Amino acid sequence: MDNDAAMKFIKSTLPDNETIETEISFHWTHVLIAWLFLLFLGWLVIGIFLFVSMYIEKWTTERALTNRRLVIKRGLIRRQTEEMSFNRIEEVNLNQSILQRILGSGDIRVTGTGSGEVVMKNIDDPLGVQKKINEVRQYQ
Repeated sequence: MDNDAAMKFIKSTLPDNETIETEISFHWTHVLIAWLFLLFLGWLVIGIFLFVSMYIEKWTTERALTNRRLVIKRGLIRRQTEEMSFNRIEEVNLNQSILQRILGSGDIRVTGTGSGEVVMKNIDDPLGVQKKINEVRQYQ
């Protein structure tokens, strides 16, 4: 899938004065786990369901940092969007298991003022994403 198709929803909702700084993608282990579910649990209906649901999640999730905010869109039929302006971000927390550190994946939890919270699981290059959020946030 090319980058234009991957960020179709986010690009269509951005105002003219806002640009995408970084696209946040799933780590390759997301697909590996889906295939392992199919391989080991495929003979059960649950394995096929988990495989399909993980692929649908990968294909229908868009996550990006713009020059003003963090934007996440999830869903195929039912759409859910989460946005957090950089001036509202309080904390950017990174969680990595030992295996995730070795493989270069991880989870990021962005906490905003009030009760806002955005969690991005199993992302590629979580340290780079955390650093980019903190960089862009400083200029707000």
